[in-house]
Amino acid sequence: MNTIRIILFFTVVALAEYYSFIVLKSALRNMPYTARNIAMGLYVLIDILCWTGFFILRSGLLNIPNSVKTVYIALAIGLLVSKVLILVIMLGDDLRRAVLLLINKAKDEPVQAIVSNGISRSTFLSRLALVLGAGIIVGFINGIGNRYRYQIKRVKVKFPNLPAAFAGFKIVQLSDIHSGSFDNEEAVAKGIQMALDLQPDIIFFTGDLVNDRSTEVGAYQKIFSRLKAPMGVYSILGNHDYGDYVTWPTPESKVENLEMLKKIHADMGWRLMMNEHIILERGADKIALIGIENWGAKAHFPKYGSMKKAYEGLPEKNIPFKILLSHDPSHWTNQVRTEYPDVDLTFSGHTHGMQFGVEIPWLKWSPVQYIYKYWAGLYNEGKQYLYVNRGFGFLGYQGRFGILPEITFLELSN
Repeated sequence: MNTIRIILFFTVVALAEYYSFIVLKSALRNMPYTARNIAMGLYVLIDILCWTGFFILRSGLLNIPNSVKTVYIALAIGLLVSKVLILVIMLGDDLRRAVLLLINKAKDEPVQAIVSNGISRSTFLSRLALVLGAGIIVGFINGIGNRYRYQIKRVKVKFPNLPAAFAGFKIVQLSDIHSGSFDNEEAVAKGIQMALDLQPDIIFFTGDLVNDRSTEVGAYQKIFSRLKAPMGVYSILGNHDYGDYVTWPTPESKVENLEMLKKIHADMGWRLMMNEHIILERGADKIALIGIENWGAKAHFPKYGSMKKAYEGLPEKNIPFKILLSHDPSHWTNQVRTEYPDVDLTFSGHTHGMQFGVEIPWLKWSPVQYIYKYWAGLYNEGKQYLYVNRGFGFLGYQGRFGILPEITFLELSN
């Protein structure tokens, strides 16, 4: 399966590179010969530098300033996405022409070029692909400035079975902090203050405090320690918190890293929930808060979480309402919905909204939706609800293009 994926990846990259080269060459065809060759040479050079630099930076072989690395990665990712867009447009046009050719050949008729405003459809699409591709690159570079542009998403959800004392219960959710990616303490502190200014009754953190290592929290630990709420701060682990994606000198060092991360949660005043539940009381009413370790339905994500263990000792008959904290939204789809219909509301993160997409009043789209059915915002199936936070931090691409970092403010009502 991995071999097939690798072959498919390089096939797509090769086709994207081919079509991008053809589109650019076509766009420059009216330039003087020397200028055209210089422009194409610069394009090839930038392309080679971006690809080689991207892989070298990811391997950690070069130690360069973070600001340079950030722009470099944004440019490389922007180039890749723009080339894929060009591939989709141009390959689609080639397939259209191939179909027309076959039809006309079957009818024994000559192929007619479709012309609009003096240019063929293929020429128009070629120019459109180039403009859109350039816009994508600019967008990814510009997105670097959005990485600390926190947005507050306000949501109100009505549950008929919510105990009366919890009507108006205010929840702030943060997720996917990825402190190892941060480089601006002041900006992060402002985001935390925005969460505090909402004056929530309780705060949830749904995993991925770090990229890999507990040491990444560093100076940000003092900032995160400021998070306080009348009914406490509750947290869970995400897939990155276990240190599964780096090589450790010994198995013991990996265990020590996780234990240190657990201690950091405790030192910050966060109640880390490891496949367990607690009962929240407000007046004479009670609800259950369940928190599990990471559980992902995708093949390469671990299933450390255990709902069975988390439910042990839960007095279900006396608890009419249950909230679940589970990092990966695929858990809701693949286990919670089918096996635990009594879970009323689940909070997840994990997807980041891919840090790239479109969110406007009439359109919500990101490539991540082709992997995760539920990837950002509020969803419901029957009486069960899921909220997927878009992430407070960032990973890989040091920016946000269309999908901004999020602080969730969710209010319960009955």
